Amino acid sequence: MSFYNFSEGENPAAEDEHYMGLALQEAQKAYDADEIPIGAIIVCKGRIVGRGYNLTEQLNDVTAHAEMQAFTAAAQTLGGKYLRDCTLYVTIEPCVMCAGASYWTQIGKIVYGANEPKRGCLSKGVALLHPKTTLISNVLAVPCAELMTKFFQNKRGQS
Repeated sequence: MSFYNFSEGENPAAEDEHYMGLALQEAQKAYDADEIPIGAIIVCKGRIVGRGYNLTEQLNDVTAHAEMQAFTAAAQTLGGKYLRDCTLYVTIEPCVMCAGASYWTQIGKIVYGANEPKRGCLSKGVALLHPKTTLISNVLAVPCAELMTKFFQNKRGQS
């Protein structure tokens, strides 16, 4: 897995944008595979311990969301199911299922790009997240949303 060393006291927004950029690279992989373009990265103490992108079509599995792929990878990398010292970076606001999974991992922080007003967890209530989870929104929201918009415009154009 990757390691990126941010100096003590460096701008946390720059760190969030860096990792969200990597999550966008994962989302691009989904886009290229004709999957809904959502990507996720999990970082623990400056080290990427999990990554994933949407694989629901390829795996024929409605639970194969980017976050779920990243949670599984992080748990395997770290050797445990709890991700208290980790941050999830995901390009789109997590859905209810992924928010529920994040609750069970007890992830320390979730940073997401674009809002998802129809299916995002916030439309159902923040209580879906673990009480100790910090939530940060709208990091690189424009490019995250643009990739989704482009994907669905292309889909509608193929119909």
